[in-house]
Amino acid sequence: MKKNFTLLATSSLILALGTSTSVAQDDDQSDAANPVELYACNYNEGKGPSDLDAVNKKWNSWADKRDLTDYSAWTLVPFYSSPEQEFDFLWLGVSPSAKAMGRGQDEWLAEGGKIAAEYDEVGPCNVHVNFAAVEVKAPPEREDPSNIVIAFSDCNISDGVSFGDDIAPALGEWGEYRASHGSTAGIWVFFPVYGGGGEEFDFKYISAYQNLEDQGADWDQYSAEGRFKARELFAGKVSCDSQRVYIATNVRRAEDDED
Repeated sequence: MKKNFTLLATSSLILALGTSTSVAQDDDQSDAANPVELYACNYNEGKGPSDLDAVNKKWNSWADKRDLTDYSAWTLVPFYSSPEQEFDFLWLGVSPSAKAMGRGQDEWLAEGGKIAAEYDEVGPCNVHVNFAAVEVKAPPEREDPSNIVIAFSDCNISDGVSFGDDIAPALGEWGEYRASHGSTAGIWVFFPVYGGGGEEFDFKYISAYQNLEDQGADWDQYSAEGRFKARELFAGKVSCDSQRVYIATNVRRAEDDED
């Protein structure tokens, strides 16, 4: 069932999740949500990945000159998808705080016009949305953080079920279960905050892997045993659609980003 979350309600869910689901962390790590911005873009005729890469390099130089060291970004290309994904690529950006992201966006609006025009020549981005992301399971250190595999599912909470009391603890236990069975996935949940308004989901479930082989290992474990644990934890509480899978290429890494 579609549910409309106000910002206040979303914030309360984030607090509930942040204190309930994160896999054991160091004392100096925060459970707070991270802001994520997502653009959905299409190439203009005659343009493609090499054109995007060329502008990305210019953008990186622009960001270096303005000391934007607290922003990480990836471009995502569909791998397992359907015609419902009406875009050629996604841009996913993450900052440690909404204030930090806003500072970069202010700089971009004030001084990024020339490079923005070059991006427009490559292709328009007609969707720009913002999410609050909370980590469920931390990924291991990546051998090659420049290229990863990311999967998205849209999830809806069942009527009469509380996210804080029911879903959050189940997600925490699921993350621990995955870790105990050798999963190399990083797992997050994304709550919609800005830019949508017509969402037909309550949150997005995100998993990230080093490569498709690691994702396949989780698929095998789920098929053999994990599905029974998932049923125990989530049956009657939440439903998620099939995952869309993307090949993600890192464009920029924040100075303290070690994932």
